Amino acid sequence: MQPGRYLTGPGESPGIEIEDARDDRAVALRYLPRGARADLGRLVERIDVEFERRTLPNPGRVSEWTAGRWWWWRIRER
Repeated sequence: MQPGRYLTGPGESPGIEIEDARDDRAVALRYLPRGARADLGRLVERIDVEFERRTLPNPGRVSEWTAGRWWWWRIRER
C-alpha cells in the first residue's frame, strides 16, 4: 500500500466522522448566497476529489439514509 492512500479513522475522537463534516458542508452549500455557494462549492469539489482518491467504494454502506451522499459509501480505513 502506498503511504497516504487511505484516510485513518476518527482515532481519539470516536463518533466524530469525516462524513459528518461533509454532511455539514452540503447543508451550508444549500443556504449560502450564489457567489459564496460557488466559491465554497469549488473548494468542496477539490476536497471531494481527494477524499475519493484516498478511499475505496463500499457498496454495502448504501442505504436509504445515505442516499445521495456518496461520501458515506466509502471505505477509509486500512
